[in-house]
Amino acid sequence: MGINAFKRALWAFHVNTGSCNGCDIEIIAALTPRYDAERFGIKLVGSPRHADVLLVTGPVTRQMAPALKRIYEQMADPKAVIVVGNCGISGGVFHESYNLVGPVDNIIPVDVYVPGCAARPEAIIYGVVKAWEKLEKVYGAEGG
Repeated sequence: MGINAFKRALWAFHVNTGSCNGCDIEIIAALTPRYDAERFGIKLVGSPRHADVLLVTGPVTRQMAPALKRIYEQMADPKAVIVVGNCGISGGVFHESYNLVGPVDNIIPVDVYVPGCAARPEAIIYGVVKAWEKLEKVYGAEGG
């Protein structure tokens, strides 16, 4: 699927559920002029109500589990969830912490996993494109 095949911009909301901030920095790096994810229509938004995609970094702490569920529920359908980094996928270096309820997919459904510690901006952009392709199939089926 070529980039011109996408019918609309993709808006993403980012939430950190307990990470070291390494992956958060790489998400921001993907938006800098060096990688310029916005040229593909990928844009960070300030509210989950406006987002098509949820970018989640970090393992889920006890305090963040209810907030993560609430954020996910606030997103309109169709939506996609991308877990960025090893910590959100498996707990990473924090996997034995007393304060974790587990990886992200223990709390909400996940569509795309982007491994790495920290995940590279190129990998994050690739993960967003994979989620975008999933959403395009859904939007296409809905006619819109």
